[in-house]
Amino acid sequence: MLFKKNIRLMGNQFEFTLIDENENRAEENFEIAIEEIRRIETLLTTFSDTSITYKINENAGIKPIEVDNEVFELIKRCQFISKITQGAFDISYGSLDKRFWNFDLKMTSLPEPETAKKAVALINYENILLDENNKTVFLKNKGMRIGFGGIGKGYAAEMAKKKLIENNVLNGIVNASGDLSAWGFQENGEAWTIGVADPNQKKSIFSTFKITNKAVATSGNYEKFIVIDNKRYSHTIDPKTGYPISGIKSVTILADNAEIADALATPVTVMGIEVGLNFINQLKTIGCIIIDDNDKTYFSKNITIN
Repeated sequence: MLFKKNIRLMGNQFEFTLIDENENRAEENFEIAIEEIRRIETLLTTFSDTSITYKINENAGIKPIEVDNEVFELIKRCQFISKITQGAFDISYGSLDKRFWNFDLKMTSLPEPETAKKAVALINYENILLDENNKTVFLKNKGMRIGFGGIGKGYAAEMAKKKLIENNVLNGIVNASGDLSAWGFQENGEAWTIGVADPNQKKSIFSTFKITNKAVATSGNYEKFIVIDNKRYSHTIDPKTGYPISGIKSVTILADNAEIADALATPVTVMGIEVGLNFINQLKTIGCIIIDDNDKTYFSKNITIN
């Protein structure tokens, strides 16, 4: 039997799907997954002064902070993604000066280029200093802040899936508001059917594909954007220019795990269509679907769509 549970976690809607013969056992497994995500949230949140992320940010420019291996390795992987995307992915975006980007109805013009540059002045992954021997993280400049908004949901989905598999859940999906990880099969023995959201109508499906033991993440500007002079600007900011991205409505990444899928969706948006597709085509196990502002669709080499 197929069981589903929806719950709000990490400020997002999570949906768990699993197959089990026993409803009580399914409920127990849901709780295992939920507890794991809550555990991760206490590590990664920037809103609680008890989290290690908060402590790292509070000590920016002051001193290195010792962290446990899990957080250290996650930041290390973030640094690797920053390197291969040439800074298009950068967890130090937390220092972005939000005064200039309130994606609301009051925003009717873009800031001057110099102002925009200043807003992103502290964003630089190379100033996140990791000490492998002492397992410390040090933000080099005062005012720097890290945040896991670009990878946290995918990481949480992947860790919840791992816990469920350890508990002998052989078939399921963990969906963290569009960043999802699926394993095993449906009740009928077929792979899971995953829909890509239509960027013009978020409750509609643009297309579907079948996956098993794969993950999907979508980054889109259809929920948060502004229109200035008839041009649509995404809530995604290019860390190099301080300007919001335009030209792309959504990027969907298909990967072996949800952490990678989540982490690559935003940088491809920042890179743009040509550079983004070229980048993804160099990664053998990654697929990508881009929908531009004119609703034209682009596929990386290894995507097959229904």
